[in-house]
Amino acid sequence: MVGKKNYAFNKVTIVDSIRGMLQNSVEKAGNKNAFRYKKKDQIIDVTYEEFQKETFYLGTSLEDLKISDKHIAVIGENSYNWITVYLTVLQSKGIIVPIDKELPVKDIINVLNHSESEVLFFSAKYKKYIEQIKKESPKIKFFIGFDEEQDNENILSFNKLKNKGKDLYESGNDEFTKIRTNVEDVTMIVYTSGTTGIAKGVMLTEHNLLGVINYGLQVADIFDVCLSVLPYHHTYEAVAGILLELYNQTTICINDNLKNVLSNIQLFKPEHIYLVPAFAEIFYKRIWATAKAEKKDKALKVLIKISNGLRKIGIDLRKPLFKSVTKAFGGNLKEIVVGGAPLRGEIGDFFEAIGISLLNGYGITECSPLVSVNRIKFNDPATVGVVLPCCEIKVINETDEGIGEICVKGDIVMKGYYKDEERTKEVLSDDGWFKTGDFGYMNKKDQLVITGRKKNIIVLKNGKNVYPEEIENYILGIQYVQEVVVKANGNSSNLCAEVFLNEEGITKEKLKKDIAEVTKELPVYKHIAEVEIRKEEFNKTTTNKIKR
Repeated sequence: MVGKKNYAFNKVTIVDSIRGMLQNSVEKAGNKNAFRYKKKDQIIDVTYEEFQKETFYLGTSLEDLKISDKHIAVIGENSYNWITVYLTVLQSKGIIVPIDKELPVKDIINVLNHSESEVLFFSAKYKKYIEQIKKESPKIKFFIGFDEEQDNENILSFNKLKNKGKDLYESGNDEFTKIRTNVEDVTMIVYTSGTTGIAKGVMLTEHNLLGVINYGLQVADIFDVCLSVLPYHHTYEAVAGILLELYNQTTICINDNLKNVLSNIQLFKPEHIYLVPAFAEIFYKRIWATAKAEKKDKALKVLIKISNGLRKIGIDLRKPLFKSVTKAFGGNLKEIVVGGAPLRGEIGDFFEAIGISLLNGYGITECSPLVSVNRIKFNDPATVGVVLPCCEIKVINETDEGIGEICVKGDIVMKGYYKDEERTKEVLSDDGWFKTGDFGYMNKKDQLVITGRKKNIIVLKNGKNVYPEEIENYILGIQYVQEVVVKANGNSSNLCAEVFLNEEGITKEKLKKDIAEVTKELPVYKHIAEVEIRKEEFNKTTTNKIKR
């Protein structure tokens, strides 16, 4: 663990609106690049001042069409246009409805109808669904295509719409820029079901989002250039990966495709990235596999041991010692922030050893989504770090081990589920406590520890509760294991590990033996009795979480 005790929170200037936050960044860093992204063979740079004006142009057009105060949905791949729509709506009296780009058309229509959206922004991939959506979502007045060149009835060209707004704005139309929002109003409805269950529309107010902006950076340290990777329809990236960065006047480099993450790290040379632990696991195993193939793995282990010893006496030589390793991450990477799943301690220790802070955090969409995060000088990978100063945490229904359901109260807690009072009352008390459905505890250093999801708990016949995520983390320590899900066998008296491997020729007997070895320190009831080897990867969500 880096740092034995917590330290003073960072000083942050409080902002009272999204519009004010963006204006503050323009005043401080107007000519600095807010965004960088690839367009064909070019890299496009957009300054903070240019970006703010583009939101004004689009907002002026939406106001001219009398739709800036409507529920406005957006679906598409990560792009600069997506972000422009997002920040435009957040500065209006409308409500942004981000839609999961991996949903089948039937579910897209369900979200559009349930959210009562009247406008849909879409990328070219979804053009083929527009006629069906027109028929089954009659409430939608305008379809605005990022890649449309011409208007066709109520299917509008994004660029033409923005250019029209530019003409209006530059001719003195200030209807959009005069808008002042009420921070207690809902500004965003995010549809989520986690990895199972029926989607729920989480209502987030501007006050909720400002809670993350104003308090997130009090505990987190971010730098000057980031690579924006995770899907924008998820609050983790939409709030922490976009809004926090804009407040910080960071240059956001947009990753165009998950397959291009490593090549874009080389291209944009970011100083920090937000990811999910699965990416860190892949990076870690790839580094060791490469070192082993080049017969350099033993030398790397020795270097880490020497470096760690030197650091204990105040000598830090990580940058020159591990230059050949860190160049795969562009050479400038200082920090990877992960969330959404457990992180194996040895991975966090490894990245720290080579000079890259790997910080695990915790959040949930209903909490806008950031609840806690580790800090660079107070980092324990076995925890999810320090709770935001605007939050209270309590643990209810504790077991004998002191583990219980985590409840959160504070500025970041949602207003409720859209048009669903019954499910809102199930998780949100009258005095503002939200039941997360996650189990864990606070350690002696006031760091939050997550043990597993309530819905994933396995109750064995002997009455013992097993958190599968805990055991899965041990099994992922086996080099040739790429993915694993621990489950109960048919009669729930024993545990089974279903595993996808990244090597061929591994027998069930070897796998079972290696699992027994890495889990031998666990109580007997947590030992794996059966193993199954999958031929294909598990189905996953768009943030790379396994669908159980």
